[in-house]
Amino acid sequence: MARKTRSSRLSRREFLKLSTFGGLGLIAAACTAPQTPAPATVAPKTEAKPAATTAPAAPVPTSAPAAKAPAAQSPGSNLVGKLEGPQVIRDASKMPATFKEAPMLADKVKAGQLPAVKDRLPSEPMVVQPLSEVGKYGGTWRRGFTGPADAENVNRILSADKPLFWDFTGNEIRPSLARDWKVSDDGKTITLYLRKGAKWSDGKPFTADDWMFWYEDIYGDKEITPTPHPDMLVNGKPGVMKKVDDYTVVFEFPEANYLFEDLLAGSTFIGGGQSTRQSTGNAGGGYAPAHYLKQFHAKYAGKDKVDAQAKEAKFDSWVAYFKNRIDYGLNPDLPTMGPWKTAQARNTPTFVLERNPYFWAVDTEGNQLPYIDKLQLTLAENLENLNLKAIAGEYDWQERHTDMQKLPVFIENQQKGGYTVRLDPALNGSDSTLHVSQTYEADPEIAKWLRKKEFRQALSMGINRDQLNETFWLGTGKPGNGLPDPSMPFSPGAEWNDKYAKYDAAAANALLDKIGLDKKDGEGFRLRTDGKGKLTLELITVGAQFVPYTKHAEMIREQWRKIGIDAVVKELERSLAFQRSKNNENQIMFWANDGSEFIYLFPRHALPVDPAECHMGQAIADWYASGGKQGKEPQDADLKQALQLFSSAGGKKREERVKIAQDIWKIYAENLWSIGTVGRSPAFMGVRIVKNTMGNVPARQLNAQHGRTPNASHPETLYFKS
Repeated sequence: MARKTRSSRLSRREFLKLSTFGGLGLIAAACTAPQTPAPATVAPKTEAKPAATTAPAAPVPTSAPAAKAPAAQSPGSNLVGKLEGPQVIRDASKMPATFKEAPMLADKVKAGQLPAVKDRLPSEPMVVQPLSEVGKYGGTWRRGFTGPADAENVNRILSADKPLFWDFTGNEIRPSLARDWKVSDDGKTITLYLRKGAKWSDGKPFTADDWMFWYEDIYGDKEITPTPHPDMLVNGKPGVMKKVDDYTVVFEFPEANYLFEDLLAGSTFIGGGQSTRQSTGNAGGGYAPAHYLKQFHAKYAGKDKVDAQAKEAKFDSWVAYFKNRIDYGLNPDLPTMGPWKTAQARNTPTFVLERNPYFWAVDTEGNQLPYIDKLQLTLAENLENLNLKAIAGEYDWQERHTDMQKLPVFIENQQKGGYTVRLDPALNGSDSTLHVSQTYEADPEIAKWLRKKEFRQALSMGINRDQLNETFWLGTGKPGNGLPDPSMPFSPGAEWNDKYAKYDAAAANALLDKIGLDKKDGEGFRLRTDGKGKLTLELITVGAQFVPYTKHAEMIREQWRKIGIDAVVKELERSLAFQRSKNNENQIMFWANDGSEFIYLFPRHALPVDPAECHMGQAIADWYASGGKQGKEPQDADLKQALQLFSSAGGKKREERVKIAQDIWKIYAENLWSIGTVGRSPAFMGVRIVKNTMGNVPARQLNAQHGRTPNASHPETLYFKS
């Protein structure tokens, strides 16, 4: 902790007094570094732009769905600014007529090592209007990461490789890797129009054949993808992908599937893009470089050959080796479609990516993006070490793993570190959520109460969220039951966020008495109804995460003493905790509900529907995803209704889908299968440390799973001013 001897510094107590967003503005006014750029530890180079070359016209704009934009909080705060970001230009009259390139690429063109920039770009590139100004080429973006498992650190930065994406508000769909799209009137056919002339990072053509290779030989190979994914189903019935021509792909469904448009733009199995959905053992994404990957696939190279390759590389099977080969972060030879490509793998102490010379986007003056030459991520020994490096100004832009509880220290060291602190509150309702299993069975007495709505309501009213917020979020969060921010179109209204979420020990005690837990032991703890002593709940947490779940659980355990509920807290390693959830062994699991603000795109933290991760009842998720062939059917009528509503939404148009989501959240608020605590805060990737040398930096950026934070800010348009 920083010393507190100088009068210009704030004590933690003083900080807490000022730690509403308005108070943070006062702190920032006192502590914010001057706006004149401070020198970086390693000064990035900037160079003049080369001569222009001609380019053809771009596409005609198409309509995109509209929704409520999240409002910036506390206007005038120097830490939570106005939500803003770059924009994708779709007006053909505003398309640049000439292209330019980075000096390092111009040198390669002169040396005959690369084609001219006009020949590397598609005929209709994506055009991005930078936030503030056209940037300068050059420099290395320095970040910290925690090791090979920290793939999302860079996946998100590379998420321009998604077929469709969202604007900076997170509410309107925009083209990305696909230049355009169309949904048929009946919702059964969704067409993607690819960018003619787009190329992989090795210069090979990117066409519909790469989509069909993924569909037929990755998704369609039962060894790689054993079971169909819900993204490719509508009401349990499979859709198909077809090639129309080299630059047109269609998805056809037997029933209306209007939701598929959103899935193509979301952080989803089908729409998440190559970087996100083909890393860390995944095999989604919708497309893959067929010309490169066929050499590792049994269908094309032969089973004996790929088995031998896998054995030589020390993998158990050709499938395991294939999944390693499609992971951009582990295989620098893999052709990719993102703005940067791997030069040094992430299973090394320094994860390095260099600009993709064939990246298919330009700015409004025709400069091929990205502006920055290189990304360099340095391995941190632990999260404490990473935060200390951020405080010292050793990173250029770091929003991942920055600790909310170190906010006073970040603010205090801004001028010395040459950076500015910005807060990006998220839109999900709870950073630390008590996911209550509905399929736990090991102790029938405990299971009975976990499945009783009134018991969960009492537990929720027994949590003092204001105390949690002040202690662990420094007052920057919003106490609530887990519902999304009221600015989201799916919110049923602000009044629903507080249902059973106000601390009321008297009401909680009365409710527990009423449902039959009215007998207590000598210490005041409630007794089991089966005569086996006091009722004790087990709270499972995971350490070394974005927020300190274990400390949250320990405080809640103490708060519950006032309502006669005993609990034990067990911190487990993440993989073990998740495996216990899969085995239906956890009673209550602490985890976030991030992504639930857009419930259709990332429902796993709001409803038990995704077998890949489900802390509310794995057996129910298995039942839902298999169409009732596996798992266990829910006995709770309200939960079954919520699942039926969710399942019906895919065939509905946007306005009706929004209404269905609002109804689902109302059912959730009444039942609390997950009990939210504090959210809508900057705790998850919202404490953003940015060097003053960087340009096109938004005052506030979208912080949401579907926005792939920080990708809604189009990292390819960031640059170094000096």
